[in-house]
Amino acid sequence: MPGTPGLEHRIGGLEKEDRTGNVSYDPDNHQRMTDLRAEKVERVALDIPVLEVDGDPEGELLVLGWGSTEGAIIGAVIKARKAGLRVSRAHLRYLNPFPRNLDAVLAKFNQVLVPEMNMGQLAMLLRARSLKNIQSFPKVQGLPFMRQEIYEKIRETLGVPVQEDSEVKDVH
Repeated sequence: MPGTPGLEHRIGGLEKEDRTGNVSYDPDNHQRMTDLRAEKVERVALDIPVLEVDGDPEGELLVLGWGSTEGAIIGAVIKARKAGLRVSRAHLRYLNPFPRNLDAVLAKFNQVLVPEMNMGQLAMLLRARSLKNIQSFPKVQGLPFMRQEIYEKIRETLGVPVQEDSEVKDVH
């Protein structure tokens, strides 16, 4: 009940003291509490599914997406495979924390292409985390990716000339 002796809420300060919950301005306590919160977020990774790869679990190119890019990536990768290109794909559903196997997945591919509907923030985070040259493919035009755009970027990334594939027509 509100006002119960000993259970009153304290408001104020930037940080609460470890164990007591009293307001604390001690820098060592602030570091300890910040580390504790970061560790709690990392533990969440134990409860989220691992990142699954569609296609070969290792190879030359992984197309990695998140959010609204999923459909266009699926279509582009299917088209690339029909054209004889060996390309895999994966889609992130959790960004903080990342899936616990993300580093292992990225390490198995020579190149990683990240189409994203922004200025490349995910690619930047992945580069910093993996120390791998993640290729950003940003788009901020207010329009979604079309599978053909990603397909052409896949070909470019693999060093395969972009050309009209007579047997691999796109419906869009």
